[in-house]
Amino acid sequence: MTDAALDDPITIGVSVAVPEPYAGAIQDARAGYGDPLARTIPTHVTLLPPTEVAPDALPAIERHLAAAAGEQRPFRMLLHGSGTFRPLSPVVFLRLEAGARECRTAEAAVRSGLLARELSFPYHPHVTVAHGVAEAELDRAHHELRGYRAEFMVPGFSLYRFGSDQVWRPMREFRFGPVPGPTRGPDPAAEPGGGAGSAAARS
Repeated sequence: MTDAALDDPITIGVSVAVPEPYAGAIQDARAGYGDPLARTIPTHVTLLPPTEVAPDALPAIERHLAAAAGEQRPFRMLLHGSGTFRPLSPVVFLRLEAGARECRTAEAAVRSGLLARELSFPYHPHVTVAHGVAEAELDRAHHELRGYRAEFMVPGFSLYRFGSDQVWRPMREFRFGPVPGPTRGPDPAAEPGGGAGSAAARS
């Protein structure tokens, strides 16, 4: 690898990961609607969209994200029902019935300082289930997921990197709580009831 390649910008993103078993079920549904990105993007709620940064900026970015996470607290997320951004964008998504306010707070903390940037659209927390597929498939996703419901605790967010193989992979997790950083002990507020929730339902 050349020195120039080492200095090339990398693309990062920051997201709240949807846990299993919901993440896999949503990916399967997304693939079923013909979305070519289904297997390349972990199921998530975006906090920072794809953003190019210099590789040598990563240590400062991680410090910034640790501080942002330290200001937040674990929270409950409820995904319930489907929505769409059409006609502005060919997207069908799962709605956040609970947790949207906390996502907005975390997004504002993440997208500040050295990660401050403009957005193409106002921030709207959601989980994508179909993007850029045929209108008939968008209609089907919107209809079939009207009754979807999943509930879980959110203990933090993760930094992701876009690979040369066009796949997004997590680099580091940042836990919420009073102590910055991802490696501290577990927060009692984020303990297991977090995995509880209804199984994916498709009507």
